[in-house]
Amino acid sequence: MNKLKLFSLLCFGSITLSGCVIAPPVVRPVYVQPAVVRPVFVAPPGVVYIAPTYAVPAPGYLWGYHANQGWGWHHPSLGWHQGWR
Repeated sequence: MNKLKLFSLLCFGSITLSGCVIAPPVVRPVYVQPAVVRPVFVAPPGVVYIAPTYAVPAPGYLWGYHANQGWGWHHPSLGWHQGWR
């Protein structure tokens, strides 16, 4: 009887201790640098910025400065909105 108790104790002990031991996750603070807000377009030196007078004509257009024509909406592949008159 004594051997049976010892055997069952050993079996039970090995079963209960055979599971995975998982440590709790370590929570570390996350440091995020504040976002730097830069303007989409910066006027060249000596040029006065003029804000758009109408909404963006379509997605992809950016407000920009043309050396001969002035300010307007420009698309990288479509060119200037409504051309230049």
